[in-house]
Amino acid sequence: MAKRDYYEVLGVARGASAEELKKAYRQKAKELHPDRNASNPNAEAQFKEVNEAYEVLKDADKKAAYDRYGHAAFEGGMGGGPRPGGGMGGGNADFASAFSDVFEDLFGDFMGGRGGGQARSRAQRGSDLRYNLRVTLEEAFKGIQKTINVPASTTCEVCRGTGAEGGAEPTTCPTCSGMGKVRAQQGFFTVERTCPTCQGMGQTIKNPCRACGGQGRVEKERALSVNIPAGVETGTRIRLAGEGEAGLRGGPSGDLYIFIEVREHTLFQRDGVHLFCRVPVSMTTAALGGEVEVPTIDGGRSRVKVPAGAQSGKQMRLRSKGMPALRGGGVGDMVIEMAVETPVNLTSRQKELLREFEKLSEENNPEGSSFFSKVRGFWDGMKS
Repeated sequence: MAKRDYYEVLGVARGASAEELKKAYRQKAKELHPDRNASNPNAEAQFKEVNEAYEVLKDADKKAAYDRYGHAAFEGGMGGGPRPGGGMGGGNADFASAFSDVFEDLFGDFMGGRGGGQARSRAQRGSDLRYNLRVTLEEAFKGIQKTINVPASTTCEVCRGTGAEGGAEPTTCPTCSGMGKVRAQQGFFTVERTCPTCQGMGQTIKNPCRACGGQGRVEKERALSVNIPAGVETGTRIRLAGEGEAGLRGGPSGDLYIFIEVREHTLFQRDGVHLFCRVPVSMTTAALGGEVEVPTIDGGRSRVKVPAGAQSGKQMRLRSKGMPALRGGGVGDMVIEMAVETPVNLTSRQKELLREFEKLSEENNPEGSSFFSKVRGFWDGMKS
């Protein structure tokens, strides 16, 4: 039976580009795969015919010979091309090569990603580490340098990170020839797996370092000095490049990320760059006016004037007495909130004076007068 034209088999015109050929082959291979055509007795033969056609046309030299001489170009044992009977000159290896070319394009992620044929580097970057650091509000205000102890993997000093005894260089893995992966033929599929001998590293160590077990790194606690800038807030992240976990077999170290948590303060509440402080004021000071002394975050003191008739909740602002903005940008304010304090544990004389004062101050409570006037209006409205 005469062979069909290879372009006809793939359903493309002569002069089709390499990309068009691959696209056509991919579509035909999916359509005619025997696993998807169990009821078609000719599916396997048609599938092999498609692979035979693509094996020739994907190769520039073979394609040129086929375009000039047709099927005759590969008759008489010209090597690598198709032979009478539908087989390929290279046997299963050539067929696997043809199908694997597209299989990797379709399922590259499953097979370990593109570039699976390239050797993986034996060195691997170390993991990034996280360290939670708590600081006081005063430390966040001033900025501080702290020493922290970080348990992490560090480069083995005995083998200098190579993982081999005496610092010797690893050798190429004999199983995968340094590729880090091995291929196995399963029917029409070529499947790549991580090399079981070198675990994908591409290299092996004959005499592993006894200090690190061939890892090139050991567990050790390190003391690091960290500069905490002024103005940090809870959630601020500081990155220390190269201070994370050491890389595997001499690979670069990861990074250390320090996450800041600012403790709550007994006197101040923080809102961004601003601070709030609730200050108790005696009833007489609030009524007559006066001064109160308030603390500031820098450890100083400020005297604040209380206006006569001040009510609870009244706020006053001290400019530039708040927190500095991180990385510059000015300083926030400190807001003082008055809390008028009612005296307790009164003596008989104090009670007597307050009762007398109450009789004389019926017109001195505008807020109370306004409120009860509204209450009377509310009750009158309910009655009517």
